[in-house]
Amino acid sequence: MYDYIIVGAGSAGCVLAARLSEDADVSVLVLEAGGPDSLDNIHVPVAFGQLFKTACDWDYSSQPEPRCNGRRIYLPRGKTLGGCSSCNAMIYIRGNRVDYDEWRDAGNPGWGYDDILPYFLRAEDNERGASQYHGTGGPLSVSDGRSRNVMMAAFVEAAQGAGLARNDDFNGAEQDGAGFYQVTQRGGRRCSAAIAYLHPAAQRANVTVETYVQVHRVLIEGGRAVGVSGARLGETLEFRAGREVILCGGAYNSPQLLMLSGVGPGAVLSALQIPIVSDLTGVGQNLHDHPLCGAVWSTPEPVSLLTAATAENLQAFVENGTGPLTSNIAEAGAFHRTQSGMPAPDVQLLAAPVMYLEEGLTPPPGHGFTIVTCILKPSSRGDVTIASADPTAKPVIRHNYFTTDDDMRSMSDGIRLLVEIGGRPELGRYNQTAYQVPESLSDRDVQSFLARNTLTNYHPAGTCRMGSDDAAVVGSDLRVHGAEGLRVVDASIMPSIVRGNTNAPTIAIAEKAADLIRGVGAAASMASLAGSSA
Repeated sequence: MYDYIIVGAGSAGCVLAARLSEDADVSVLVLEAGGPDSLDNIHVPVAFGQLFKTACDWDYSSQPEPRCNGRRIYLPRGKTLGGCSSCNAMIYIRGNRVDYDEWRDAGNPGWGYDDILPYFLRAEDNERGASQYHGTGGPLSVSDGRSRNVMMAAFVEAAQGAGLARNDDFNGAEQDGAGFYQVTQRGGRRCSAAIAYLHPAAQRANVTVETYVQVHRVLIEGGRAVGVSGARLGETLEFRAGREVILCGGAYNSPQLLMLSGVGPGAVLSALQIPIVSDLTGVGQNLHDHPLCGAVWSTPEPVSLLTAATAENLQAFVENGTGPLTSNIAEAGAFHRTQSGMPAPDVQLLAAPVMYLEEGLTPPPGHGFTIVTCILKPSSRGDVTIASADPTAKPVIRHNYFTTDDDMRSMSDGIRLLVEIGGRPELGRYNQTAYQVPESLSDRDVQSFLARNTLTNYHPAGTCRMGSDDAAVVGSDLRVHGAEGLRVVDASIMPSIVRGNTNAPTIAIAEKAADLIRGVGAAASMASLAGSSA
């Protein structure tokens, strides 16, 4: 028996384990389907692509995408302590002020930008120091990248040449412009949520972390979650919760687990002979992501990340935490509004000093660089559902990329922008051969290019949407409608996705959720946060 059971040791689960266990009088159990985060490729930043399709990856794929030539798109998800924060590109982005104000204005009080900013500050330990927009002393290390490849500096100059402003802090007063990303690294090594939150918390006597445990169902008795059942290496396990069960499985696994537990669309559950606990039609709906596509140039200059693993670079990494082995690959980027009158950017660019081909599963054929774009506020929606009551079956995932004209227009304009930047004279030493670009910038050729080359930006969200309407899954307190003692805390609760990478927002969501669970009043919580960031 534990007070709190946290299902999933990803970004949100690690935060909750640390914050809830600050009260020595409560016991916290964290269940993770994957293993420990002990692999070198987790902690050496440039090596995260080597984790794809390994034991650290749930290795999902979408259903055939109708606007992407019917391709099934590879969807990697972290399956280890730290979850996706142990295998992502470490970019520290919060999104835009208007994202959170939209959440608040849609009927979620307490979730506006001014409400959530203090939680970003509490989490953060930014090496640049404290300011109006940044915190110090928090668990999550945020730093400037230590690789700074010469092609990425040229990219930033080329973006400025194309008319974009220089921006040295995408999380400051303005998001628009081009510059280098800050990263969640500590001393040149990955600072995952497990490193930042879970491992220190696991030293406490009231925290138990169990790995290789895949939870199969939430146990719900009399309308209340009282525990979970699962298995480890074929052994059936059951754990009981005295206070709450908290799902932190992410936008694919959390709705899947709800449905397996009898919480979800009644028609789906009945067809699979799963007893209905709460007929919530919104479970698994509202799936959206940042679809990503880009162009690749090859270069005769031997300056790409192909040279990262030399003996000299290894020594620099081990002794000083510097050099190309610290690269997060997507070192630089930009945020841009493709049309005037937009309230915030609608596309993001990411630039990498390597040829990134075929979903990152193909070794680069030579030296080069890649520039990609993604839609920041897609209107296309997909869903996650289940086709089997067997909890080991993978969820059925449909993203439905580009099913709205607005999404296709934004993405097409983003492609045109990155092609312009990639061909500019500021990159002249490095862009000698266009290796993978559209045949032309006509609508037909750009859309054909998108259909062939679009992939995920690894940011699924929205499938357990927060709100008070009939289609919402959780309320603004993140409690699941129709099931007591059960909450969801991860990116699935986002009513709409934020304009940027989702790791830092997920951590902030979990920081706020910890206060909600502990019943900390708004005034007391803000006073405490102000004191911790002072």
